[in-house]
Amino acid sequence: MSKPRVKETDQGIQGELLVETYNQFQKGMRDKGWIETDAIIQSGIRAGHALELGPGPGYVGLEWLKKTQATSLTGLDISPDMIVMAERNAGIYGLEERAEYVQSNGSQIPFGKAHFEAVFSNGSLHEWEQPRSIFNEMYRVLKPGGRIFISDLKRDMPVFLRWFLWLTCRPREIRPGLGTSIEAAYTRKELMELIQGTGLAGCKITANPIGLTLIGVK
Repeated sequence: MSKPRVKETDQGIQGELLVETYNQFQKGMRDKGWIETDAIIQSGIRAGHALELGPGPGYVGLEWLKKTQATSLTGLDISPDMIVMAERNAGIYGLEERAEYVQSNGSQIPFGKAHFEAVFSNGSLHEWEQPRSIFNEMYRVLKPGGRIFISDLKRDMPVFLRWFLWLTCRPREIRPGLGTSIEAAYTRKELMELIQGTGLAGCKITANPIGLTLIGVK
């Protein structure tokens, strides 16, 4: 049995030093091929205008833009410091014309109904203060036939994998945050219960040794 879930921050990652540290962590994950971009594309999200919730420094979405054609991206993040970093990285990629970043809470997405062809998120679900509200907002702004992809860590991963992640986590300053993220993450059963009664109720949830993935079509 997994330990009870311990809530993490619902304010995103704030402060220039912490944001830069997290940027280095995500950049390293990208360079190792350990981010979820390919899984997002394999889920069928490979065209149109996509919304990314919790883009952080932007690598997942920017790699998605790089690997797809005639696509555009709007990233929604609660942290103004992370938005500055994502915009900087979009410039480094040369994709600033295809990517925009907006500061907002996912519980009130500032776009109209049926605005996006796809919505995706990686690694931020465990931080959402009102996940059911965000699920409904994701569904609302998605066009009919649009695709949804959410992935995150899972709290009940095997102990040896948790230690492997901790040992390979660079820079080392990010390790405490990895631990609190795992403790705040959901189990597959919890996430299945969480989506009931929301627009994402019909989505498929799968688990791998370290995380969860939710995939669906509106």
